[in-house]
Amino acid sequence: MKKVVITGILGQDGANMAEYLLLHCDINCKVYGMMRRSANPNFVNTKKFERHPNFEFIYGDLSDEVSIDKIVKDIQPDYFINFAANSFVGCSWDMPLQVMEVNAIGVLRCLESIRKFKQDCRFYSAGSSEEWGDVDYSPQDIEHKIKPRSPYGASKAAARHLVKVYRESHGLYAVHGILFNHEGTKRGEEFVTRKITKNVARLKRSLNAHLESGYQSSILPMELGNLDAKRDWSDSEDFVEGVWLMMNQDSPKDYILSSGETHSIREFVEKAFSFAEINGEWRGEGLDEEFGIYIKSNWITLLKINKEFFRPAEVDLLLGDSTPIRQELGWEPKVSFDKLVQKMVDYDLNEGRV
Repeated sequence: MKKVVITGILGQDGANMAEYLLLHCDINCKVYGMMRRSANPNFVNTKKFERHPNFEFIYGDLSDEVSIDKIVKDIQPDYFINFAANSFVGCSWDMPLQVMEVNAIGVLRCLESIRKFKQDCRFYSAGSSEEWGDVDYSPQDIEHKIKPRSPYGASKAAARHLVKVYRESHGLYAVHGILFNHEGTKRGEEFVTRKITKNVARLKRSLNAHLESGYQSSILPMELGNLDAKRDWSDSEDFVEGVWLMMNQDSPKDYILSSGETHSIREFVEKAFSFAEINGEWRGEGLDEEFGIYIKSNWITLLKINKEFFRPAEVDLLLGDSTPIRQELGWEPKVSFDKLVQKMVDYDLNEGRV
């Protein structure tokens, strides 16, 4: 039985990775899900597998070298998959030291522990399209110059270099998967896609209540920043299959995982409202732009722009070239952009009951 340590087990990617290995993969695995000690941990993402006989929660922290050493020394894992991170790009300007400590130095601690105590353990580092930042061309391939525009992007770029150094200097099977935007029903509500679908579901219920009350109830609009930023979105559940493929090759190699399509936040908003059967329209320009609907000739604002949600330095376009992993490992994304948005909206409309 293969022993797999997964960090960030309570988050979207860690939970999807464990779920895939325990419930859908044909390899028999013992999965150790690492979490930090917290007064109020949220286990909503682990419900499907947390009682599986081959799953166990363990405590650890990427900022604590002793805890990582103990995990690697005691468990002697065959795989160490690192999804733990401070992963909200917008907040990385507010706490850059903490972001670098976890996302870069944390990866270094993992690599050092593996080097010291289990050199045949295979290590995965979760990278990000934010590493490229101010892009020179599209789609971005693995050779594109690294020019991050946020502390988060810089921290992931540092992790990428560290993985390469330990792979080449110490012969470790260490890979850095550069994941373009990937979403799903386990995504945290601080991320723009989940913020949109949660708010669309709330607004759908608010509009129904407004109609039932004889147009007397109030409706609080959602607020967003830059609607024209374009991203390459995929389903997180597709990505974990690609990660597992990367971990099980004859030799380690970094790959990009992406859909190869780009869509703006504005498109995501429009799709989300459409799947909730809210047929609104845009009006105004710039910071005064709004999305809403007319009800009995009265304009109801459902979305407005808030300049506080604009990043200090924006990345306008990210589009990944995942041709190598498709051709060499046979990986393909299965869920389209429309299906992804619909899945998230349906989940939030049903308050997680689908």
